[in-house]
Amino acid sequence: MSLPQFGYGHSVVTLRPITDDNRAAVQALRITRQQERFVSGVVDSMLEAIEDQAGRAIQWAIYAGETPVGFVMISDEVAPDAPDHIPHYLWKLLIDHRHQRRGYGKATLDLIAEYFRGRPGVDVLSTSAGEARGGPIPFYERYGFVRTGEIVFGNAVLLQFRLRRQASGSPA
Repeated sequence: MSLPQFGYGHSVVTLRPITDDNRAAVQALRITRQQERFVSGVVDSMLEAIEDQAGRAIQWAIYAGETPVGFVMISDEVAPDAPDHIPHYLWKLLIDHRHQRRGYGKATLDLIAEYFRGRPGVDVLSTSAGEARGGPIPFYERYGFVRTGEIVFGNAVLLQFRLRRQASGSPA
């Protein structure tokens, strides 16, 4: 079954479908060598999505103006009983090494949160990351993700972000 592709905009970045017209430019995006132990490249991520159909991946190119600067992949509409899958999951987030530290990652998280907030009954966005020096966990925690204490996929720390703020005085 094919999932719909959406385009989302932000004042800093836009998320665009990956098409024949931009596929080569998106696949050419690279992270630093140090980051390779935390996130796979675009081509490997696309192959992972093909091999793991149960993950129900949706992929977008991240653009700043007309320049592709990154890649993001989420897992959505995962069957509740699908083993080894987490519903409403940020599967991959990659900003090209030449475009890092410009706010594109945070802006992309804003758009992914917006996407999931638009879904009825979705209250939490999850992601996971390896814990080591130079890893992405501090980036996610600055955004507002919190560690659940759970280890997933062998050695990754599970983090969650509340999509809907609790009213003052309401139980969390």
